[in-house]
Amino acid sequence: MQHINHPCIGVLGAGTWGVALARLLKNNGCQVTVWSALADEIRILKTTGKHPKLPDMSLPEGLCYTADMETACRDKDILVMAVPSVFVRKTAHDMRPFLRDGQIVVDVAKGIEESTLLTMSGIIEDELSGLDVKVVALSGPTHAEEVAQDLPTAIVSACEDESVAQYVQQVFSNNFLRVYTNTDKKGVEICGALKNVIALATGISAGLGYGDNAKAALITRGVAEIARLGSAAGCTSATFSGLTGLGDLVVTCTSRHSRNNRAGFLMGQGLSPEEAIREVGMVVEGVNTLPAAVKMAERYQVELPIIETVNLIVRGGMRPCDAVNALLSREMKSEIPVSFL
Repeated sequence: MQHINHPCIGVLGAGTWGVALARLLKNNGCQVTVWSALADEIRILKTTGKHPKLPDMSLPEGLCYTADMETACRDKDILVMAVPSVFVRKTAHDMRPFLRDGQIVVDVAKGIEESTLLTMSGIIEDELSGLDVKVVALSGPTHAEEVAQDLPTAIVSACEDESVAQYVQQVFSNNFLRVYTNTDKKGVEICGALKNVIALATGISAGLGYGDNAKAALITRGVAEIARLGSAAGCTSATFSGLTGLGDLVVTCTSRHSRNNRAGFLMGQGLSPEEAIREVGMVVEGVNTLPAAVKMAERYQVELPIIETVNLIVRGGMRPCDAVNALLSREMKSEIPVSFL
């Protein structure tokens, strides 16, 4: 597949997703520098050519690694924000002195900030206000473990400026990664954040010993909850049935690679939320997103029963079995809202 150019790219964050994307971009012909705030992460990548959590992936020759923010950011055409959601604001703040007008920041972190209810791109735009920098959300059903093996994958490049979304589309696309565009950036990001909470719910259900019927119900009603909130926030309805809505929800709720699904499973088996997170050993973004999700429900005055119940389990001490009973005993209603009839 031909690319419009071979841009110079800095990847901020050396977790599994950041490094899998760095490999992809390098193999696409780009010049790529990977940054981490942790010098040990950079040393391991440099010396082994491997990521410890992606042992079957070999990193290509010519990738650059640094723990210096200026080296990662200065004179890059595109910067990929691949740090955990809780570090997005600080990272954007720290990178600002080294940016120039015309750069593109591609955010691949998923979450919503509790204090402001901003999505990740909103946080980046807030920290970079006054600079002529375009921010794109790159999101979809994309486990790093599969992208690292060049398995067929589809993802969405979302930006209000469609020409920028199309540029990112061409830079990231190759023979196994198909990139679509969407101008509903906020909707894409709401989907990406809230699907992690629904994945906690499906994991809890499986941990309790419930079957595929319960999983299907949680996924389907989870889509309804995300769409209800997104519509109230002014997003495009088609986004919720697309790759970043239904697609990402399905993969996160069913895959063995899903940290959120795994953490929920452990909670359903009796571990505390803290014990489950320690056992997973990686960032569980659904837990980080819960407070903001509950606040968004209050702001837009929408019902999110699954999300609110997961919050009671994770942060309110409710037993998972009691949570299931509470969900099933809710007032009976039609599946189709009156507004759609």
